[in-house]
Amino acid sequence: MSEEKSHQRLSLEALREWERLGYGMFIHFGMSTFDGVECSPGTAPPSEFRPEKLDVRGWVRLAREAGMRYAVLTAKHMSGFCLWPSRWTDYHVGNSPVPVDVVGEFVAACRAEGIVPGLFYTSWDNHHKFGSRDHNELGWGRGYVTPRYEEFQNRQISELLERHPDLGEFWIDIPSMLDRGYREELYQRVASLAPQCKILLNRGLNIGLSVDPFDAWPTDLFAVERITPNSFGWNPWQTVEGKLYYIPCETCETIGMEWFYTEGDSARSLEELKGLFYITRCRNSNALFNIGPDRTGRVPGWQRDALLRLRDSIIEDMTRRDPENPGSVERLADFVPKLSLRAQKSAGVRD
Repeated sequence: MSEEKSHQRLSLEALREWERLGYGMFIHFGMSTFDGVECSPGTAPPSEFRPEKLDVRGWVRLAREAGMRYAVLTAKHMSGFCLWPSRWTDYHVGNSPVPVDVVGEFVAACRAEGIVPGLFYTSWDNHHKFGSRDHNELGWGRGYVTPRYEEFQNRQISELLERHPDLGEFWIDIPSMLDRGYREELYQRVASLAPQCKILLNRGLNIGLSVDPFDAWPTDLFAVERITPNSFGWNPWQTVEGKLYYIPCETCETIGMEWFYTEGDSARSLEELKGLFYITRCRNSNALFNIGPDRTGRVPGWQRDALLRLRDSIIEDMTRRDPENPGSVERLADFVPKLSLRAQKSAGVRD
């Protein structure tokens, strides 16, 4: 395959540079951390948000220590609560007891720790509805947003990207709430404000076979959520509506069972986490493993311990494979178990 034959917005080298990041940290933090509801109704007041030992730098430092090269933070999840002081709503951190610009601190911490920052913004907003109807109300795939919400989302995303134009990745979650015309407009808006940023319209749960333009297009990246890529391996060469595109894959999974911090949650076994990492990487996808800082604003010890055990075990495997070139944290994200010939062919490794 060659770049001359393909139609992606970004160059092949830019997309392959993103693929070389290999391993990242997903960070779910927000009002759901405090009201205990993943799909939060967004009714808790800002006063409920009180992470009194907030340590954003510590989150990002852990990513680096674990061998990760990038991180993605939920700037706004379904509660609608914003982790930055937005001009367009009063439902944000600036009106909480801990009025810290979490997004700003996160991006600064990433730069300081040598981690590429990314942000997550969902189109399903239970607080700022402006007459919108969601999938829970109407059935999956039938939810929609109103022109007033589109204007609100445009303003917020522009605000974020004007402040942070050099992000590595920007998620638009639940784009199935948006019609095709608005998705294209929104994609172009993000691309114009952050030209080198990789844009991901997240379809959510899927079987990891191909890009479906029905509800998550256009996009630069493809997300696999709570599932590993199929056994053929992800093929980044995707034909969408008759045109060829190079679209890398990102698989996101949790360290425990929940996205946000939840009382009683606990880490998956080392064997399961390592299996998820290896399967994801050998099937030609980046691995994005999630943590959920607790209500103090710190990473729970069990999450930290799980990531560092995983790091140490992978480094041991690297060294065992090549004793003359011992494993290291710096090279951990490059370590990919060998693909089968079938997976190599499917994934385009031999292009």
